[in-house]
Amino acid sequence: MNEDQDTLQRFADGFSFQRRSPILHSPRDQGLPYEEVTFPSGDGVPLEGWFIPAPGSDKVVIANHPMGFTRSGLPTHLEPWRSEWAASGNAFEIDFTPDYRILHEAGFNVLAYDLRNHGHSGAGNGGVSSSGIYEARDVVGSLNYVRGRPDTRDMAIGLFSRCLGAGSTFAAMARFPEAFRTVRCLVAPQPVTTRTIVERRLAMAGLADRLDEFERLLVLRTSIGFAPRNPRLWAKSVSVPTFLYQVRDDVLTQTGDVQAMYDNIPVAQKKLAWIEGTTARFDGYLEFQRHPDPALGWFGTYLA
Repeated sequence: MNEDQDTLQRFADGFSFQRRSPILHSPRDQGLPYEEVTFPSGDGVPLEGWFIPAPGSDKVVIANHPMGFTRSGLPTHLEPWRSEWAASGNAFEIDFTPDYRILHEAGFNVLAYDLRNHGHSGAGNGGVSSSGIYEARDVVGSLNYVRGRPDTRDMAIGLFSRCLGAGSTFAAMARFPEAFRTVRCLVAPQPVTTRTIVERRLAMAGLADRLDEFERLLVLRTSIGFAPRNPRLWAKSVSVPTFLYQVRDDVLTQTGDVQAMYDNIPVAQKKLAWIEGTTARFDGYLEFQRHPDPALGWFGTYLA
């Protein structure tokens, strides 16, 4: 096997079956009270999370995470994650726990959880990463959990769904629309189509001409090619006020990808904001910590 073929095989392996990253932070680091919670996905996979109460509040934000991350973020400053992301300029740590502090201080209860095959949540579907197809069931499970807790069942619900979490939320809205009957709004940072991000990562590795071969390897590992992994199509089923934001010059995607998702969202109450001055995708994951007001305003308006 030549070097290019070896690189392609390793990329297909990593994309199909995510290496679990560790949970290195907790709400305790931010001085927050919290509960360790577990609840079933829509198909029974056990999901692990944190519930951060905001006494006196009747609003809850449910947060999930990008592919390969956990509810606490990603230690991209450490190996082997650093080497995986350095070429795209993303070799810096992402810690999501400040997000939960900001939401809590703004008066929101928070449920943050690990998607299946990530963090401490259970394995599902043979460990296959499906770009939102199976993970959509986790989104439904999180909603069922909030509606089943005596202290949250009547709360206004907002969703904070990042990257894979955003695609999973779109997919869930397409397949399980009844689960969103009491959801008031969605903030969806950095959604991306699988074909687009794979195309860009292959180009950075000097393998731009191997996209079809990568898809063949992906199908052999997961039985799912690019076409079914389609958040642009799923976006047509989004039914709540939705705020998308994205790094405009992100080297791992294209502006047209996110723009197409936004254009396909059929609700009038929607917004797309571009993050300027960087090419690093991970800056989009830190945007809420750096400039929280736009997303807080969205939650504040629609959870009121």
